[in-house]
Amino acid sequence: MSVTSARPRRAARPLVLLAVVLAMAMASTTALLGGRASAEGDAVTAGSLPCDLYAAGGTPCVAAHSTTRALYSAYTSRLYQVKRASDGATRDIGALGAGGYADAAAQDSFCAGTSCLITVIYDQSGRGNHLTQAPPGDFQGPAAGGHDNLAEASAAPVTVGGHKAYGVFIAPGTGYRNNNTNGIATGDQPEGMYALLDGSHYNSGCCFDYGNAETNSRNNGNGAMETVYFGNSKAWGYGTGNGPWVMADLENGLFSGVNRGYNANDPSVGHRFLTAVVKGGPNRWAIRAGNAQSGGLSTYYDGPRPNASGYNPMKKEGAIILGIGGDNSNSSAGTFYEGVMTSGYPSDATENAVQANINAAGYAASPTAGAPAVGARVSLRATTSCCTTDYLRHNTADNNAAIGAVSSSSPAADKAAATWIVRAGLGDASCVSFESADKPGQYLRHYDFRLRVDTIDSGALARLDATFCPQPSHNGQGVSLRSANYPGDFVRHYEYGAYVASHGGSHAWDSAIAWADDTSWVVTSPWG
Repeated sequence: MSVTSARPRRAARPLVLLAVVLAMAMASTTALLGGRASAEGDAVTAGSLPCDLYAAGGTPCVAAHSTTRALYSAYTSRLYQVKRASDGATRDIGALGAGGYADAAAQDSFCAGTSCLITVIYDQSGRGNHLTQAPPGDFQGPAAGGHDNLAEASAAPVTVGGHKAYGVFIAPGTGYRNNNTNGIATGDQPEGMYALLDGSHYNSGCCFDYGNAETNSRNNGNGAMETVYFGNSKAWGYGTGNGPWVMADLENGLFSGVNRGYNANDPSVGHRFLTAVVKGGPNRWAIRAGNAQSGGLSTYYDGPRPNASGYNPMKKEGAIILGIGGDNSNSSAGTFYEGVMTSGYPSDATENAVQANINAAGYAASPTAGAPAVGARVSLRATTSCCTTDYLRHNTADNNAAIGAVSSSSPAADKAAATWIVRAGLGDASCVSFESADKPGQYLRHYDFRLRVDTIDSGALARLDATFCPQPSHNGQGVSLRSANYPGDFVRHYEYGAYVASHGGSHAWDSAIAWADDTSWVVTSPWG
């Protein structure tokens, strides 16, 4: 493998130029949030987007990833690739004009009636540092050959500047990587990075990272990586409150400051859209973060490398990871919208200009219409033409789930069996779990692909088996419920039984016939 060294850092520009850069970023707000300028996309001020601003500050992007928008004002090409389950075909999703937002309509059209996975997140820098399915390392992934899962393409809908877009929803077992990069910092070379994340989607698993990691997917010792980390793990480091925290993963340590373990200046953060920044150079590094929707960046740490052996000098290797640790530890959760890596140590002024542009971009949540609310009692009605009076229920003779007809004249026991209490997802709080209304403490879960009601122990696998993520439905009615730990599998009825099923997979219940209808459910008032 050959890794090209990062470019030498250019001399710092005068402060007056940085003031101009900041003014440009703020002035771009009107253009970014205004009406559509053409059929191709919105007008963008030249030089106003994140990688333009980093270049103006003398620390150019060497990797730029986003599934929501272009990160250069002149960028017109592909952002990411999706692969649909129905026939295995792929499609690149590009930007709507120079510096534009993602063409989400192209994804919606291509993936209509089926499911899609994100197979490639393209690098906009021109260096070819694309992110693809992470291979096995010290830890194996759940996909074939020990690879990690790929993200479901419609799992993280948002709007950006009023335009529909999709983020990268990382469930445990999902991850992306590039071990053969060009221009990424190695050794003790300076670099910067930011990641724009969903601040409400996290867990304590190791490790939801974006940034610089080992090139062999293994733990090569202290200082071998440098990434943004986001989550509430306290295993290696933490800050004030209960988390989550923005920290730096430097291998064998999540650092919230100069010390191992606790550092008081790293606060818990709770922004729905979060800008998280890490940068590092010879015996200096920093953590910064802020609300991606408004306001500036706060500096949580800026000082010398950790006072532990192995981190000064650093031994960075130059791979790029997303959603996993450097050794392919893959039990984390999070959602990624955009991020970059730079050559050289960016100034605070440059990062402040980037943050102003992120504010101006106009990220906003896009809740799934018809999704069940946590705490509600609901029933789930099938939408296939054969079965529109049938509801998802548990059997009385065994623990299996099925669909069955329920009406106002049905026995009370049948009504109760078709009623569920919606809980925050046991394995991922951004999703949901369904507690049986008449079997308190038992939850709908998949086991060997069959759905059943069961008591859920404290194990991570069982809790994920009982967690489902509502998404826009495959047939336009109600919602579809994606398995939290099998990104391509959705709750489906098949021959009146209930399963988690992929579209056209190897099992009988994966049949492509009526798959879109069978995986769509209308959330109704409870029968019991």
